[in-house]
Amino acid sequence: MSKRPSLFSLVLSLPLLIWQLAFFLFPLLFLVAISFWTVRNFQMQPDFNTGNWVRIFTRSAFWDAYLRTFCLAAASAAITSAIAFPASYAISFKLSERARRWLIFVLIIPFFTSYLVRVYSLQVFLSDAGIINALLGKFGIGPFPLLNSTFGTLVGMITLCLPLVILLQLFSLNFVNRDLVEAAHNLRCARFRTVFLVIVPSAKVGLVIAALFAFILSFGDFVSPLYLGGGNPPTLSIMITDITKSGQQWPRAAVVALTMIGTLLTVAFLSIRFAYRERGE
Repeated sequence: MSKRPSLFSLVLSLPLLIWQLAFFLFPLLFLVAISFWTVRNFQMQPDFNTGNWVRIFTRSAFWDAYLRTFCLAAASAAITSAIAFPASYAISFKLSERARRWLIFVLIIPFFTSYLVRVYSLQVFLSDAGIINALLGKFGIGPFPLLNSTFGTLVGMITLCLPLVILLQLFSLNFVNRDLVEAAHNLRCARFRTVFLVIVPSAKVGLVIAALFAFILSFGDFVSPLYLGGGNPPTLSIMITDITKSGQQWPRAAVVALTMIGTLLTVAFLSIRFAYRERGE
């Protein structure tokens, strides 16, 4: 029998409810409303006009940007998760408690600085005369166009997501039952097979959620595609800026933003459903 929430618990949750209503639900509803407004003489006027949706969804440039943004976010989530897992596995299973605490502190340090500052510093490494090409030049290689490219965009996105993904994976791996790992070893299961047959399934929820966070951050990223990718061809976040600059077309920008929100909610729902699905279900 389910226990009814007490008045005290409801009062404690009230600030969170007010916050979500004030800064998520109401702005989202307003965004939906203005997506049907019209712009005349550079001024928005309340209306119910589906022309903004038709104009955006019938433009091939929008779908090109949508596919590009989705693929970049998916690649960033996959690469970040693949890079982060060996690190989080080593921290959780191979290091002492003291070393683990210090490394967690090191992973938190990047959040002390602005993401924009870190992206600007990456330009020093990725430019044609930057540090990476200078090192490659000593071996007679390059220079390679690392900046203003898809590679540069991915580097920025991975830089943004990697510390957070490692932390989320680490917290999930810390809750893996060590007795299951020892039992696998006693049954002569190789370490590599133990990782994929015991540890990964046990930590599946945390690993999926970590990848989901990477996808969400990368999908809405504006800084890396602009300053490391050159902004051309544009992603959806850059397209929103371009649309608002061309005749104050906020309603059309709202259509793009709502499409992004809908995509993220769909991906989040499918990811959470996959994470909590039992084997064979």
